[in-house]
Amino acid sequence: MTRSQVREIVMHISFAQSANPRPVSEVLDLLLDKEYYQSLGEEDELYVNYPPAKQIAYLRRMAEGVTAHLVELDLYIEKYARGWKISRISRVAMAIMRVSMFEVLYMQDIPGSASINEAVEIAKHYEEAETVAFINGILGSFIREEMPGLEGSVTPAEAP
Repeated sequence: MTRSQVREIVMHISFAQSANPRPVSEVLDLLLDKEYYQSLGEEDELYVNYPPAKQIAYLRRMAEGVTAHLVELDLYIEKYARGWKISRISRVAMAIMRVSMFEVLYMQDIPGSASINEAVEIAKHYEEAETVAFINGILGSFIREEMPGLEGSVTPAEAP
C-alpha cells in the first residue's frame, strides 16, 4: 500500500465521518478488521490488498490526526474559500482538503507540494474539473499564506 492509497482511504474516512460522525477509533477498528477490509475489495480496488502493520500505523496516525484537528482544518478551508460558504463545498472536496492540510501542518516528513499534488490527483477521480481547480486554489493559497517557509519550494499542482 502506498501513501497515495492511505491518503485516499483517509479521505474516505473523513467523508464518512462528515455524514455519520462516530469515534474515529471505532471506524478504524471496523475498517481494519481483515475480513471486512477484504470484503470492500470486491467493490473498490483500493481495498484489495490488506495493508501491512507499518501502513496500518500510518493510516491510523493520519485518520486520527485529521479527526483531532477537524475544527482547525475546517477554519483554514473557510478562510481560503473566499466568497464561498463552507456549507456549499462538497463533502468529498472538504475531506480531500482536510487530509492535505493535515499533512502540511503536522507531518513534516511529507513535502507540502507532494500533499497538494496528491490531493489534486485524488480530486480528479471524484470531482468535476472546476472543483479540482477550486481545491487546488484553496490549498495553494493556504500553503503560501500559512507556511511561508515552504512558499518558495511549493507550487500548486496543475489542475485539469
